[in-house]
Amino acid sequence: MSLAKVINDHREAVEYDLLTLTGYQLADIGTTLRWGAVKSFLANIPPDSKLVREYMNVTPAEEVWSTREKTNKILADIFDILAQINANLIGIGEGKPAKKPKPYPRPWKDKKQVNEKHFGRGALPPDELRKWFERKRTGNAGSSECNTGSNSGTVRSTAEIN
Repeated sequence: MSLAKVINDHREAVEYDLLTLTGYQLADIGTTLRWGAVKSFLANIPPDSKLVREYMNVTPAEEVWSTREKTNKILADIFDILAQINANLIGIGEGKPAKKPKPYPRPWKDKKQVNEKHFGRGALPPDELRKWFERKRTGNAGSSECNTGSNSGTVRSTAEIN
C-alpha cells in the first residue's frame, strides 16, 4: 500500500497520530517534514495508535485493552500481588504475621492537588439541612442553630488544611 493511499484513506487518524506523537501536521510534509520521515513514522507506529486501531477495526471494548494505561494498571496490580506474596513468605520464615506492603503508587488514585478547594467535611444531616433552608428563607441566616462541627461554606486550600 502506498504512503499516499494510507494518508488519503486514514487522513484523520494519521493527522492525529502525527500531531500527538511528533508535533507535526500533514501540512508540514514536504516542507519541514520529509516524506522519508513520514514513511519511517508510519512503518514504526505504536500498536496503540489511532491509525492501527482504525486500520485493524478495533472495537471500543478491545481498544481499552490495547492502551498503555490498561497495561500499567495490570502491572501495578501484579506488583501488589507479588509484594503481598513476598511479605507472606517472609512472615512465614520469621514466624510472625505478614506486614502489609505498600501498594505500588498509582497516579490516577492521587487526585489531591495543591490548590484543591474543600467545602465542609461531610454531608449535613437532612433535618439540619431543612433548618438551614428555613433560616435562609425567613432571613434569619445569622443563627447558628445547625452545628455539625464541620466547616461548611469555608473554602480552604489543601495547604491551609494540612
